[in-house]
Amino acid sequence: MHNIFTVKKLNKFILLSFLGPFVLTFFIAVFVLLMQFIWLYVDEMLGKGIEWYVIAELLLYSSANVVPLALPLSVLLASLMTFGNLGEHFELVSCKAAGLSLQRVMRPVAVFVILISVGAFMFSNYIMPVANLKFFSLLYDVRTTKPAVNIKPGVFYNEIDGYTIRVMDKTELPDGNEMLKDVMIYNHTSNHGNRFLTVADSAIMKMSEDKTYFSIKMFNGIDYQEQVETVTNKKHPLSRFSFEENEMRINLMGFELNRTDEDAFKHDYRLFNLAQLEEKIDTIKHEFDKKIEDYTFLLKKSYVFNDSIYTKNKEDTVAVLANKSVEIAPTDFKKWNQIYSLAISNAGVNKGRSGAAASETVIRQGDIARMGIEWHRKFTFSLACFVMFLIGAPLGAIVKKGGLGMPVVISVIFFLFFWVLSIVGEDIVKEAILLPYQGMWISTIVLFPMGIFFTYKASTDSEIFNFGAYKAFFVKLFKKKSVEL
Repeated sequence: MHNIFTVKKLNKFILLSFLGPFVLTFFIAVFVLLMQFIWLYVDEMLGKGIEWYVIAELLLYSSANVVPLALPLSVLLASLMTFGNLGEHFELVSCKAAGLSLQRVMRPVAVFVILISVGAFMFSNYIMPVANLKFFSLLYDVRTTKPAVNIKPGVFYNEIDGYTIRVMDKTELPDGNEMLKDVMIYNHTSNHGNRFLTVADSAIMKMSEDKTYFSIKMFNGIDYQEQVETVTNKKHPLSRFSFEENEMRINLMGFELNRTDEDAFKHDYRLFNLAQLEEKIDTIKHEFDKKIEDYTFLLKKSYVFNDSIYTKNKEDTVAVLANKSVEIAPTDFKKWNQIYSLAISNAGVNKGRSGAAASETVIRQGDIARMGIEWHRKFTFSLACFVMFLIGAPLGAIVKKGGLGMPVVISVIFFLFFWVLSIVGEDIVKEAILLPYQGMWISTIVLFPMGIFFTYKASTDSEIFNFGAYKAFFVKLFKKKSVEL
């Protein structure tokens, strides 16, 4: 009973030792990976007057994409830190002295990591598609939102639909409005070209409180209007109206953030779960097989077997036609020309059909490959959590260094190795060199045996990083060879 209680306390101690670094490193990894998104899209978000909560919502949806990457990295780093600390403070030695093997010490964390892997799979299959749908929809809305009104002096500003504005000088007034000098406004709302022009010596621009429009109150100007004449063969009359004060209100529709219907983005395969991916792949394969069948039928139909142009062999007409070794009278030039013309025409048509079929084959295979990548990615990145634990825990026990020094270096090396293998495998699949299951499982196939190897070395207390032992081994090996020679 006492032993059971002690083992439970040990399990709790090891789990708590792992949970702290895991939670910390997970949020750090998510933050670091989110920086990539921020630097990638910062130019499209700034200067558009987008509210802070919209940007926060966009970052929240984007963080769902980095969770599958952050989980393996945080598991690897937390495992290294946890077991490195246990080894550094001789707690692993105490466990082994009490008769507990390294595998037994790793068991509670291994069970917890398996639960993390299952949760990562559920997250990527059910939550990520919804988060990606909202992310792509909101990102499209942010991209299509026009920048906030910023009329620069000496530059024609045409971001407002239907208007082109140029001012030569701009000064901000104490009340927040702007004083414009030497104003020129082209009105294109009637879609009749540059027929309506307003110039003024000065103007005051004021934005409405709800920012749906802004008014330009102009002083001492002229309004030019070139009228459209309905009677042909007449010159277009030009009218000019001088004014001391004139106010123009310009609508700012399109400058506010408009939310797009999310159904418009549901066709993207990155928003599918496993069942939807399988259904879509089957649909594409069925459509592709049907098109190939139709193409083969048209190709066969383009060949003409007409007895009227053949000189039949009287002895065995059926055998001659079956072997296509028919003879045509040498003097029947008209029929020869007909055959040549028909053959050339059919060859040209079939060449075009073959080119179209080949292009469509490449496109369909590419679509199937990309969907296969997404299908296998849900498994590989989930299983990567457990693989990273198999690497991190024994390496921590071997290195016997905790903290954020050596564990961070080792984690970055192995994670980059895993990430590079994943990217290379994905690219190879897209190039149709390997099948999706082959390319997407390369990283797991390479790293899993390494985890088993490290676990074995840590269990047998092998000094895997004792480079002097390796040097002595190779020196002894070469000396032995030289003696044999």
